Amino acid sequence: MSTSTTASVSTHILDTSVGRPAEGVAVHLAARSGRDADWRTLGGSATDADGRCKDLPALPEGTTQVRLDFEVEPYLEKSAKKQADAQQDAPANRDSGTVGAFFPEVAITFAVNPGEHYHVPLLLNPFGYSVYRGS
Repeated sequence: MSTSTTASVSTHILDTSVGRPAEGVAVHLAARSGRDADWRTLGGSATDADGRCKDLPALPEGTTQVRLDFEVEPYLEKSAKKQADAQQDAPANRDSGTVGAFFPEVAITFAVNPGEHYHVPLLLNPFGYSVYRGS
């Protein structure tokens, strides 16, 4: 929850390849108090059955930039195996030549202002992703 001196952050992940929330993705939160300041790791969470992280740590006073690190590789590998098992004759990576996930992690950095809430959804598929400031 944001206060007049701090911002707050929430996120969720939708797997657009299956049209469902991505459950069990580890998410780490870091913050810094300026472009030249060092990143301070605040902690993390994992997405629930709705693809949401409901327990991300609070941002410290003075935070001006935030980084969300999504560890998507384990989720994408598990999802690819499920899809390959469901479609026995369809290769999981369609001759992509990649080993594991094409994007093993996704790091999103954004600026924040005190007193505002930032909801940053991640739309994910095996070969791409998109983010935006939600509400």
